[in-house]
Amino acid sequence: MRPNSPGKTIGNLFDLIKWDDRGLVCAVIQHHQTDQVLMVGYMNRESLEITLRERKACFWSRSRQKLWLKGESSGNVLNVVEIRTDCDADALLVRCDPVGPTCHTNETSCFYRLADADGTVTLAGDGVAEN
Repeated sequence: MRPNSPGKTIGNLFDLIKWDDRGLVCAVIQHHQTDQVLMVGYMNRESLEITLRERKACFWSRSRQKLWLKGESSGNVLNVVEIRTDCDADALLVRCDPVGPTCHTNETSCFYRLADADGTVTLAGDGVAEN
């Protein structure tokens, strides 16, 4: 999404993406400054179009079967800085500038549970989540 990005143009994002059988692509959300992985969501064509146009992360909610603009109720939006696709074009990396915590538990990242070598899981986030 950078206007002057270097490199060779290889096509249109919507043509490159390998959508799954439900028309979705996995979107890994990463903080653009710290590189911390904030969350994982799924996008369909419409949510990706909204994300590109509005520069705010929009997803397809698989549980509610509807579009979901991150922060629409909480105000904790994800301002999109850059979108990349992986080499297979079956996943997106969406680098964002978050406004507020990303997780619905009020943790900065949804990845606040740490699994030890013995399988024990401990809380390792901001200390907000209780489980």
